[in-house]
Amino acid sequence: MTPPVLAGVDGSPASTAAAHWAAEEALRRDAPLRLVHAWPWLTDGRAAYADTDAPPAAAEQVVLDAAAAVRRRHPGLAVRADVVLDAAVDGLVAAAADAALLVLGSRGLGGFAGLLLGSVSMATVARSAVPAVVVRPGGRPDGTTGAPAAPPEVVVGIDTRAVDETVLAFAFREAALRGARLRAVHGWDLPPAFATVGFVPSQPEVAELQALEVKALSQVLAGWRDRYPGTELVEQVGLGAARTLVAAAGAADLVVVGRRDRPHDFGRRLGLVAHAVLQHADAPVAVVPHP
Repeated sequence: MTPPVLAGVDGSPASTAAAHWAAEEALRRDAPLRLVHAWPWLTDGRAAYADTDAPPAAAEQVVLDAAAAVRRRHPGLAVRADVVLDAAVDGLVAAAADAALLVLGSRGLGGFAGLLLGSVSMATVARSAVPAVVVRPGGRPDGTTGAPAAPPEVVVGIDTRAVDETVLAFAFREAALRGARLRAVHGWDLPPAFATVGFVPSQPEVAELQALEVKALSQVLAGWRDRYPGTELVEQVGLGAARTLVAAAGAADLVVVGRRDRPHDFGRRLGLVAHAVLQHADAPVAVVPHP
């Protein structure tokens, strides 16, 4: 059985956009769609002796409304709607354990208007065992913002010094599913020694370092061109890891970044680049966990 694409919904515009984006993705993968609303039953004001197996009507209505909206747009798509009785982050992470992909809105109903990414989305992305996509609400049919790229484009961030095939495989597959061009972006920073001594390299020295980074990226991608001969591949290298990737995102259909999976790490699990892209890119951002 094909694993479902799972979307977290809470009735907010951002979660509605996520549900529609997830529906499009499910169709591309020929997979069912599962909509989940997490209801923290211990904090909803009910008595401690209340039936914990019976979600309140308000919670059920959230997923029913989301499912109805998706079915109107995609009448042939298999859609399942569930309420899980758990805190938002714990419930979504657990529900996504057997999913192919987890899709989230950028902010829920309780988010502050000034925040680009809510705390629930950020924490869920940081803990998810499966690739997680954060979608911002917008005017395009799939819920994304900005004008569509022509041709459609998937952007993947690559650290040539810590390459993981899981991230690249996800990005190439997403590009192939969309018939999109794949833009492989590598942002590099000056060696730490320069900053330590306050040395500013000359333009020829920067150009020499840039050439080395370009060569390193080409070496990383050499075998992937053969694996996906039908996917147009564009290589881009620039100074400044986060800045280069955010700038490249533009009107991309999807931006893909990696997240090292540290199950015993109690601190922040999102790297600086992934964090910056999630906060500043308008396009949907997929965060792919890897060893």
